[in-house]
Amino acid sequence: MKFSIITATYNSKNTIADAINSVASQTYDNIEHIIIDGKSTDNTLSIIKKTGERVSKIISEPDNGIYDALNKGINNATGDIIVFLHADDIFAENTIIEKAAKLFKEKQTDSIYGDLQYVSKEDTDKIIRYWKSGNFTFSKLKKGWMPPHPTFLVKKTVYDKFGVFDTNFKIAADYDIILRFLGKHKISTAYLPEVMIKMRMGGESNKNIKNIILKMKEDVKALKNNNIGNWHTVILKNIIKIPQLFKK
Repeated sequence: MKFSIITATYNSKNTIADAINSVASQTYDNIEHIIIDGKSTDNTLSIIKKTGERVSKIISEPDNGIYDALNKGINNATGDIIVFLHADDIFAENTIIEKAAKLFKEKQTDSIYGDLQYVSKEDTDKIIRYWKSGNFTFSKLKKGWMPPHPTFLVKKTVYDKFGVFDTNFKIAADYDIILRFLGKHKISTAYLPEVMIKMRMGGESNKNIKNIILKMKEDVKALKNNNIGNWHTVILKNIIKIPQLFKK
């Protein structure tokens, strides 16, 4: 079983080496690491070339945003399983892909997901928010539940069959694709009950009030597109995030 790990980056000189080293340290051998760089204007690309001995492919060219970049990664992937590790993120430990491979084999599932920690930009051991996913049921989707997208590992054949990210979304294409896969097409999934990814705080969707409002509007659009829910679901989606601030 081959894992394609896709990292989209743009002007990420401060964190890209951590992401690359996080992939390189994985104990599982059958990995390809694809980096999609949006033609960075800082020294991101030179850092990639300097530290990326285990990077399989680098594509550096202008893109139309994060989801366009991720789609390029999917289209260039040759693995069985698609994994996204953003330039600001790291795997929680070096056995994550090994454990994921074991779970895929045991459960014979289309996808898996786990838990995520939001951490300090300066100190990845400092936990700001703990996203504990719990077990999946279809009814939870209508109550605002979703797995953390960076922990959502999906077979390449699912993307081939049901499509990649909808780039009409600027912020919520990840939510749309989760609803499409788990809700609309009801692919199978399994829960790995441990932290898989550490994500540095400072994501695009919560950067300012304008983006928060756009995110909520796009969430509603994603729900309606996949016939899952409405504004009520979005309100619940935000309410259930509150306890994450108190779990460490």
